[in-house]
Amino acid sequence: MDNIEYRVEELEMKMAFQDSTIEELNQQVIKLNEVVAIQQEQIRLLLNKLQSAEPSNMASQADETPPPHF
Repeated sequence: MDNIEYRVEELEMKMAFQDSTIEELNQQVIKLNEVVAIQQEQIRLLLNKLQSAEPSNMASQADETPPPHF
């Protein structure tokens, strides 16, 4: 009977450790989801700024004159 009690206690300890580890991992996932959400919003704002930006004064490659050595 002692062997069964020992095995049950071992399983209970392992289960408690796993529960603790799962909770820690869950908290990390929650934090990472928050970071990803912030980054997605920042990317969306950057895309909006880029799309609404005025074209630059630089000529396109097709409009550029070739260098003198051509």
